[in-house]
Amino acid sequence: MQTFGSVAHLHPHLHVLMTDGAFRRDGTFVPLPVPDLGVLEELWRRSVLAEFVRRGWLEEDAAAGMLAWPHSGFGAYVGPRIEEREGLVRVARYSARAPVAESRLRYDAERAEVELVADRTDGPYAGVHRMTALEFLARWMDHVPERYEVRVRYAGAYATRRRVWWRRRGIVRARGSGAPPDVGEPEASWPALQARRRRWAELLQRVFRVDVEVCARCGSEARILGFVTEPQVVRRILAHLERRGVDARAGPWAGAAAAPG
Repeated sequence: MQTFGSVAHLHPHLHVLMTDGAFRRDGTFVPLPVPDLGVLEELWRRSVLAEFVRRGWLEEDAAAGMLAWPHSGFGAYVGPRIEEREGLVRVARYSARAPVAESRLRYDAERAEVELVADRTDGPYAGVHRMTALEFLARWMDHVPERYEVRVRYAGAYATRRRVWWRRRGIVRARGSGAPPDVGEPEASWPALQARRRRWAELLQRVFRVDVEVCARCGSEARILGFVTEPQVVRRILAHLERRGVDARAGPWAGAAAAPG
């Protein structure tokens, strides 16, 4: 769920990634017909207004009157079918983007104004929009989620319960293919599913710019001997290194090492 438009104005809407069909038990895929946009928009409008009435945000008479409006403000769009993984990743990143990109922001210190470049080349919001810094902060604050508010939800095969069900049964979906999950796979196939996630060493290198798999002294390949998770033991190790003249808290990870607990 996103609440912002191209220039951080209030524009609530949803991005949905969903399958356009289903698998039969024999492995064949049955595509669903493209839904009618008029029917989809009307279902969306009636569902939202009914939820507003249920929550007490809108009176029933007012909701019924809004159903008669020729321009209700609701809309629906069905994008093209995504055939390749790159397209899926691109749409997923677009759906999870921040309200404002730093590359589209400029600050004029003399005028104390913020310049926000729209991500559109045509339409009413195209071009450069100027506003005071306070106005920009007020506009941006509209999109900060409340505490414990979830903006990205997973359902169906991507729901948490379903992923746990897959893991317990060793189910693995073939990557980049239209084949259904192999229900008969053994538990040992679960590492194949884990391998899709980025390795922890790559994540550390991205954040701290440190290759933890290479020895800093000799440059040879390092290996894991064990994990230390007890805070008291970690402090004793750091104190021992400091007594030997090694500043263990220096480096890109200094902020994390100095954190309490």
